[in-house]
Amino acid sequence: MNAEFCKKALEKVGNPNVLINLVSRRVRQLNSGGGALSRPLIADVTGLGAADIALLEIIEEKIGWEMPELSDVEKPSDGSKKRKRR
Repeated sequence: MNAEFCKKALEKVGNPNVLINLVSRRVRQLNSGGGALSRPLIADVTGLGAADIALLEIIEEKIGWEMPELSDVEKPSDGSKKRKRR
């Protein structure tokens, strides 16, 4: 995997964990060997591995993703009953 591609893709995605998931899913699609999803979305792929192709697709915004919104966890109310031990 090209380190420069990783840096540029991380700038686009923002979260390294999400980047790993995006790249690994796309590599599986590229390696599956069947259907339209297994074809690269960039023109020149000579000498590139599947991970580099996936990173370039992210950099060139050929594939998209959505980041889920974080929701606040509700705290239990103070009136909760506690169980007594005997």
